[in-house]
Amino acid sequence: MSTPTGPRIPRHLAVIMDGNGRWAQQRRRPRVIGHRAGTRAVNQCIDFCIEQGIEALTLFAFSSENWGRPQDEVGALMKLFMNALDREVAELDRRGVRIRFIGERGRFNEQIRQRMDAAERLTQGNSRLNLAIAASYGGRQDIAAAARGLAEDVAAGRLQPAEIDERLFASRVALADLPPPDLFIRTGGDFRISNFLLWQLAYTELWFTETLWPDLDAATLRCALEDYASRERRFGLTGAQRPDSDASGAAFPPDETSA
Repeated sequence: MSTPTGPRIPRHLAVIMDGNGRWAQQRRRPRVIGHRAGTRAVNQCIDFCIEQGIEALTLFAFSSENWGRPQDEVGALMKLFMNALDREVAELDRRGVRIRFIGERGRFNEQIRQRMDAAERLTQGNSRLNLAIAASYGGRQDIAAAARGLAEDVAAGRLQPAEIDERLFASRVALADLPPPDLFIRTGGDFRISNFLLWQLAYTELWFTETLWPDLDAATLRCALEDYASRERRFGLTGAQRPDSDASGAAFPPDETSA
């Protein structure tokens, strides 16, 4: 895993890529054109993370609720997703990016699932950047799946209810092997987290911008990082009690939540 080179660089960046449809509508184009334009911003974001030494990037590509969108839009998104898997994975592997997918994979068709599996296998040894794609994902779904797994262990006698605590629960949600996101960015001007990484974002710094996702550039991302670097992260403690920081300047949360 690469070590961040500057002070106060987030180890893990989580992003909601919002505004593709509005970007297209402003240009009187079909919404799918906006989604297609948004793929360029994905590459910009990946490039930026690699340059800055950010360890992990999680992108919210398609929510569990997005299946309810008009079928023509969903179909176009699936086609874009499959094309991106065909076109981008080899280059990401060459650059040392590890790819993983979180969410209900079974809702995708067999062709897409095979490509997702192949991308994960091809890049599993890479460590320059951990890229997680949240697809058919929902934060409540993630928490429910973790609870269900713990309940199954209790029912089977492998676990006692008294053994379940925050640390154990955290080990069952998506991305448990990564540090929690330090910084969350949402483009497009809305001020909500939209069922994204609900457990993992407990102490994440939130940053919102009016910039529509296809217009994202390095200057916008630098602005987010500068704002992040100026914040004091206390994790429920006072400033005087603030935990020691790691080499990147990101403070570690305490083991137990403080009131």
